[in-house]
Amino acid sequence: MVNKYVIKKIIGNGIVYTFLILVTAPILLLYAMLFLSSFSSELIGLIPKDFTLEHWSLMKTGEIIVPGTKGTFYPNLYLVMGNTFLLALAIAAVEVIFSSLAAYAISRFRFRGRSLLMGLILVLHSFPGITLLIALFYILNVLNLYDTLAGVFIVKIALDMPLDIWIMKGFFDGLPWDLEMSALVDGCNRLQAWWKIIMPNIRNGLMSVLIFGFLSGWSEFIYVLTFVSSQKYWTLSMLVYALTTGGNTSI
Repeated sequence: MVNKYVIKKIIGNGIVYTFLILVTAPILLLYAMLFLSSFSSELIGLIPKDFTLEHWSLMKTGEIIVPGTKGTFYPNLYLVMGNTFLLALAIAAVEVIFSSLAAYAISRFRFRGRSLLMGLILVLHSFPGITLLIALFYILNVLNLYDTLAGVFIVKIALDMPLDIWIMKGFFDGLPWDLEMSALVDGCNRLQAWWKIIMPNIRNGLMSVLIFGFLSGWSEFIYVLTFVSSQKYWTLSMLVYALTTGGNTSI
């Protein structure tokens, strides 16, 4: 006789997976249509009308040439992809390091103004960054960081850090003090205990911040549009915007 618990678990898993399939199927279908359409000039349903590699020709040199023009005013595709990847990777790495250090200190140490600091971090997280564009533009210009990816990097780190600290603090709060106390008794200092004992036990939190940071940097558009004017510092979002607006990248 089949256990009732097993039956409930099978039914529950079936409902969950059915829901996930229904939600993801339309998304996967759209990606399939985009992929198939890149090999054809027209799709009949999901079937390509003809086969061509013309749409993939830019992968050879990375040069984007608009039909009907003598040349191109767009930067090399591989340069843009490199800028995007480096920006996203740098943002993700720095956010993981600094947010884990800050969250560890807030979670483990009791100091005057700790509650006020957490409140300020929460306020900074809820504050819309787009309202700071003029002030940030002035600051970056004074620091000679306008028209550089370094300026975009600093702005993104500053605005993303409050959320990262809150995420990491929750993971640190979930770890028992016994782990850390055992490491300190065995001769580790605070930094060694953080690195050797605490960090391996919050891998899920680190991966969450790493993924959020990478996606945030990869998809960043408004700060690149505002603080970058040279094509050599464009990212993919800026290139797509220029292609869809006919090269007009002014605000």
